[in-house]
Amino acid sequence: MPPRITILGSLNMDLVSYVPHHPLPGETLTASSFTTSPGGKGANQAVACAKLSRSKAFASRGAAPPSADVSMIGAVGADTYGDDLLSSLSSYGVDTEFVNRFKGETTGIAIIVVDEPDGQNRIILSPGANHTLRPGHFSTLPRPRPSLLIMQLEIPLDTVLQAIAAAKLARVPVLLNPAPAVELPLEAYQGLAHLIVNETEAAVLSGCSESDLEDAAGLERIGALFIQRGVDNVVITLGGRGVYYATKTKQSALVPAQETTVVDTTAAGDTFVGSYALTAAHTSYGGGPFDIDTAVRVANRAAAITVSRKGAQVSIPWRDELE
Repeated sequence: MPPRITILGSLNMDLVSYVPHHPLPGETLTASSFTTSPGGKGANQAVACAKLSRSKAFASRGAAPPSADVSMIGAVGADTYGDDLLSSLSSYGVDTEFVNRFKGETTGIAIIVVDEPDGQNRIILSPGANHTLRPGHFSTLPRPRPSLLIMQLEIPLDTVLQAIAAAKLARVPVLLNPAPAVELPLEAYQGLAHLIVNETEAAVLSGCSESDLEDAAGLERIGALFIQRGVDNVVITLGGRGVYYATKTKQSALVPAQETTVVDTTAAGDTFVGSYALTAAHTSYGGGPFDIDTAVRVANRAAAITVSRKGAQVSIPWRDELE
């Protein structure tokens, strides 16, 4: 049996406009193109885990079996967008048994504006059904028990904190990607297996400014801060500068970015999380030592493919695209 990765998080429909530049205050722009596609950080990370653990022909007879089972916990509305999100997850091999549908609620929406010259995006969230996930739903984790639980912060914070507590009791390692970033209570860090943040999130959570992360000394200081709070493995993604990591076993390094042509950065971070999570889950399942350097370098390669394509879930590579 392969390891099981469970993702608790958001499911949103992405409404994406591609523009010549991000609009200035009061400016009206005409988009060069517009797409509607399944997204949400939780769903994107579930798809990343599923696609990167399967060959593109995973549903075909004779295809290599997946290297992980992937399940999603979340909520959508009883509407067309909810149908589309569930269909998309299932098409990639994600188990949606624990995705609830709520009558009277709308499915979450993300309005995304992508600057075509550099591929950078800006996102506005309307959470909808995502905020129906309450702490009382997670006094215990659903069965079967996962090898790794992944969470973000596009669902209510108190729900995430309750799920972390339940995972600790069940001795399930947690990967937390605290986006969008808000200040967390110190107990959230205690025993946290993996913390993956970008520069903005690292600054918010540590109380520093992003300028503090511009040199090696600053990265070491902020990484050490999270380790002192009780995190086992800290990863700070730095865009074109690469990825910094630090561990409680005193490992640390700045891994260079993978060269690529940036078309659209949507889901790049989610792809990184999904790839990294596969290495972490196999380590947890097999009981061997976790090789964070390999995990980061493989995740870098996967994310580089994602940013070279338009879209969210459709841009995430399959396992055989990395082989």
